[in-house]
Amino acid sequence: MQKLIGANEEDDEEEIEMDVKEEDNENGQKHISAQMMLGADGVMPSTSHQFQIQQQLQEQVSTPGGGARRSRPLEEKERTKLRERHRRALTARILAGLRKHGNYNLRVRADINDVIAALAREAGWVVLPDGTTFPSRSQGSRPAGDSSAGLTSSFSEMLSQQAPPTSLQGVSSGYCALVEYNACHMKGVFMPTPAPYDLSSSGHSQSSGMVGNGGEQTESLPLIAGSMEVINDKQLGVVNMKCELVDPDGLLKQLRVLKSINVDGVMIDCWWGIVEAHAPQEYNWNGYRKLFQMVHELKLKLQVVMSFHECGGNVGDDVCIPVPHWVAEIGRSNPDIFFTDREGRRNTECLSWGIDKERVLRGRTAVEVYFDFMRSFRVEFNEFFEDGIISMVEVGLGPCGELRYPSCPVKHGWRYPGIGEFQCYDQYMLKSLRKAAEMRGHSFWARGPDNAGSYSSHPHETGFFCDEGDYDGYYGRFFLNWYSQLLINHGDLVLSLAKLAFEGSCIAAKLPGIHWWYKTSSHAAELTAGFYNPCNRDGYIAIAAMLHKHGAALNFACAELQFLEQLEDLQEALANPQGLVWQVLNAAWEACITVVSENAFVCHDRVGYNKILENVKPVNDPDGRHFSSFTYLRLTPLLMERQNFMEFERFVKRMHGKLQYPFFNYK
Repeated sequence: MQKLIGANEEDDEEEIEMDVKEEDNENGQKHISAQMMLGADGVMPSTSHQFQIQQQLQEQVSTPGGGARRSRPLEEKERTKLRERHRRALTARILAGLRKHGNYNLRVRADINDVIAALAREAGWVVLPDGTTFPSRSQGSRPAGDSSAGLTSSFSEMLSQQAPPTSLQGVSSGYCALVEYNACHMKGVFMPTPAPYDLSSSGHSQSSGMVGNGGEQTESLPLIAGSMEVINDKQLGVVNMKCELVDPDGLLKQLRVLKSINVDGVMIDCWWGIVEAHAPQEYNWNGYRKLFQMVHELKLKLQVVMSFHECGGNVGDDVCIPVPHWVAEIGRSNPDIFFTDREGRRNTECLSWGIDKERVLRGRTAVEVYFDFMRSFRVEFNEFFEDGIISMVEVGLGPCGELRYPSCPVKHGWRYPGIGEFQCYDQYMLKSLRKAAEMRGHSFWARGPDNAGSYSSHPHETGFFCDEGDYDGYYGRFFLNWYSQLLINHGDLVLSLAKLAFEGSCIAAKLPGIHWWYKTSSHAAELTAGFYNPCNRDGYIAIAAMLHKHGAALNFACAELQFLEQLEDLQEALANPQGLVWQVLNAAWEACITVVSENAFVCHDRVGYNKILENVKPVNDPDGRHFSSFTYLRLTPLLMERQNFMEFERFVKRMHGKLQYPFFNYK
């Protein structure tokens, strides 16, 4: 992790002195109340006894003649001060040491809770912002320690045991997409066992893997010589918060293993929270440069994700990568820079689209911040672009890197198959809503729906999403059109700048596969995520047209979604993965845009691999349409077990095999 600017011992000592002075005035009263809450034997007194003690305490404090606070000897107060200073000095030295030597990203005013959380994360646990703590999904398959270190070390151990190599880790992007299921640095072949509703890619929080060689798609756009040029894989924890490679030797061994089975390249997340962590426009690309050079020397391709979201706090997240520290500081004084729900809860996973054109980030707008980051990347790695090593850049457009609203945050109580909530209650988005309502001539429409339920509601439980509900009324159509148009405008604006920054290179955007409640009339889960796609309207045509405008590819995690109809959970949620896949792909094909994909579920057997191949390389498509590349999620110790690895290697060979029809190329 990175060391925060100003997080040194001198700052800690100064703040300690200030805190001690502030507490001196209240110390006496706090000390008395702490003592009075216990009986003589250390046991909590009864309620009546408590009341008497409190009443006596109040009398003492209010008595002019001097209560307990006034009667305390001066020496005792001085001793209390000294003990407090000593305790805080120890804490300061511990925190400073952890920041300096332990690679912990601890803020200056960190307390014991922050230390416990950091230690828990290192031990392989997930700690949410509200303190909720639970073991990560990959904890059982990976040694304790830094998530990234665990990946590389476990891989090295496997090699030493003469087992098929590698332990790249990540989270299936298809899964992650819907549920905000991401987390990853280097997208490697990672296969957790998420539920059908855990669709999110983060990291991307997510981390995904390429079939064959992890990473971004490699010169896959159109396929050449009848073979899938790009098969990707993602990995977590390759680069730490100081932008340093965690285990270069172990990583090199992993990459060599991937190369040995003819994987084409690797997909890697470049995290905003790592590269521009401390100050605006101060970029640190050191770890990524070393990693890219390593990939280059092995003659692998690179697909890179510009990850402008945080990793951590979602199901499946194994690492914690926050937004840049200086952005978080702005958010403390102006929390409206983050998405906000109806109850006023802020989602710090990414910036609100309401500030795309607002100069609230130390003189810059959000899109200017994104553009400066992308331009810095393009300049820093110019030789990799010129040599064709970087074949595609995927641009993060929202939570988990996907173009959607953060409508289903687990940390705010969302559970599958909940419909989620609208995320439009920060002051900037409400300002936009008011303007749209006034232009329409109905200023009283400048509000969000008040009958749309909560995160885990079902459509029929709400007045807005039920059959013949308000979603299809005059106000409902106005609101949903405004809400979804903001999503399209955001994608249009950011991709236009990405096209400028990466001129001459392929760019891509990722969409989630939100398939639950697809069989209902409102498609409620899609509506709250920003896709205006009820049964009487196609909400994906406008998005496909926007991608076509910028020559961007569509990354859609759907390689096996259409085969999930039989799952009981999906039936109860009136889900229709096959219908969603058909609709999104049709919109993409009609717009003549390139489509790439990732697997959404763990797969180690031949049956599952065959299903992926059927979808990615359809033999019977009359127009010869196919995916340009496929990212496999993801490399784990389980995948590297002998039988699983043999099936995986066979899958890679089939993915690279010739198709039975000529390719239909899209440009």
